[in-house]
Amino acid sequence: MAIAPAQGLTTVANGISFLAMSTSDHASTPTRSSDVRHLPRPEGRIAYTDQGTGPLVVATPGMGDLRSTYRELTGPLLATGHRVVVADLRGHGDSDTSFRTHGDIATGQDLLALVEHLGGPAVLVGNSMGAAAAAWAAAERPDLVAGLVLLAPLLRERSSSTLNRAVIHVVYRIAFARPWGAAFWAWYYRSLNKGTRAPWLDAHAAAIRTSLREPGRLRSLRHLTLQLDHGVVEPRLGEVRAPTLAVVGSLDPDFRDPAAELDWIVDVLHATPVLIPDVGHYPQAQRPDVVVPAVRDLLAALPRTGDRWTATHGG
Repeated sequence: MAIAPAQGLTTVANGISFLAMSTSDHASTPTRSSDVRHLPRPEGRIAYTDQGTGPLVVATPGMGDLRSTYRELTGPLLATGHRVVVADLRGHGDSDTSFRTHGDIATGQDLLALVEHLGGPAVLVGNSMGAAAAAWAAAERPDLVAGLVLLAPLLRERSSSTLNRAVIHVVYRIAFARPWGAAFWAWYYRSLNKGTRAPWLDAHAAAIRTSLREPGRLRSLRHLTLQLDHGVVEPRLGEVRAPTLAVVGSLDPDFRDPAAELDWIVDVLHATPVLIPDVGHYPQAQRPDVVVPAVRDLLAALPRTGDRWTATHGG
């Protein structure tokens, strides 16, 4: 997710003005699953769920999102004999808010630690910055990554001046301040779902808003926005050897030209492309009828021995 400098202050002002008219929280507290587990990391614990048996699939959401963004994907993959693990980002969902370091590399390191803990290799599924982290992880440890599913992947930084970056940081500090920060992000999150929307989007956005009102979570999101730099991922893309599925929505507001961005991803990663009409930044939620079969096709084509993938090395 990125708010362009030209629209940033206007977007924040409009959002805060709109939200000021309705500051009450109508959402219930997010359901805490009793099967949530935690992976210890140097600065805190990463929360994850672990279901099923079979070849390992590990998914992570994008910035400001929850594990439940994958609700439409988890069931079908379990039904086809996969072990499905979904992990929260640092400071998000059920993960600890004690983390000081955030971003694509930190998230990629968490994914690799989780795969090692679970007994990889794994197919990594990521949305938005989660996709960037998954791609970095595949370059860093090809022995642990058997495949990639990149949903609306943010694999490079938009070119911008030092002044523009400074403006963006000011925008983020305003947008993610109390008391409006949680409501602003929930509102902005909904706006990224351009085109076809999941029938459960309103409930999901409300759960995000409620989660961000928990102590430390809005601070963690703000710190992530200020540290996030996809420029660390782009130089590593040439090292990725894992078979890759790349899915982009034709209306994704995070890309100036979604079709052109997908073409670039295909050129760099030799990925299998899927461009979905009338979809924004969350294809796994907006068009699971397209995403689920595409993911299943990728998984079915990957080499395995029994219940384990065979990772692609070198080459």
